[in-house]
Amino acid sequence: MEVGTILWREFIFFKRKAFKITAGAIMSPLLYLIAFGWGLGDGVVVEGHSYIYFIIPGIIALSTMNTSFNAVAIRITVAKLHEKSFEYYMTAPVKMYLLTLGYILAGALRGLYAGFIILAVSCVFGVYIHFNIAFILVCFLNSMLFAAFGYTAAMIIDNHYDMNRFATFVITPMTFLCGTFFSLNKMPITVKKIIMLLPLTHVTQSLREIALADKVNYVSILVLIIYFVILFAMGVYVSYKEIK
Repeated sequence: MEVGTILWREFIFFKRKAFKITAGAIMSPLLYLIAFGWGLGDGVVVEGHSYIYFIIPGIIALSTMNTSFNAVAIRITVAKLHEKSFEYYMTAPVKMYLLTLGYILAGALRGLYAGFIILAVSCVFGVYIHFNIAFILVCFLNSMLFAAFGYTAAMIIDNHYDMNRFATFVITPMTFLCGTFFSLNKMPITVKKIIMLLPLTHVTQSLREIALADKVNYVSILVLIIYFVILFAMGVYVSYKEIK
């Protein structure tokens, strides 16, 4: 019941803010495509593919990460710090794991929506990449795990400055280091091994393999599932800790 209630409430919120949400989801990817796609042109080849085809899966990975994380983190932060409405959930007879799952699913669906917007924008640019059920699954797993991370982060922090630190030290490094805009093949081996521990790296590489080579990396999918389970468990744990 808690899951359905939260999803319905978020759907009503989305309907009211659909234009602003869509415009926000389009702006950054559109700038990336213009700057890196048109700016660098078709003459740049990375890993045997035109750069614009190489970068689109990375932009989708980046957009689903940012959208799902922010959708949950901002909503919970506002409810906790400003509206003080989240306290009612804490005292109400609700199952916290269902409440956590509801917020995460709502954020993940927003992330998935952002991913489809990028696909539509890329078609406007005349770039049609291959995608299938596995492609959508990877996007959804990425959205789920970063929505879970956003929920956990929002439950832990006590002010907006702490949330900015999460973005600065976690989200921003993954944005630029996880192979979103460049190939990891030229990175030093030690650095590459560290980067491979980050979830966005597996998302980016999985989406590229599906889009450019029609191959599914099941190891990366397993890694994403493990990340989600851990982050979901952490979210449930901090929720129950807040009650106490």
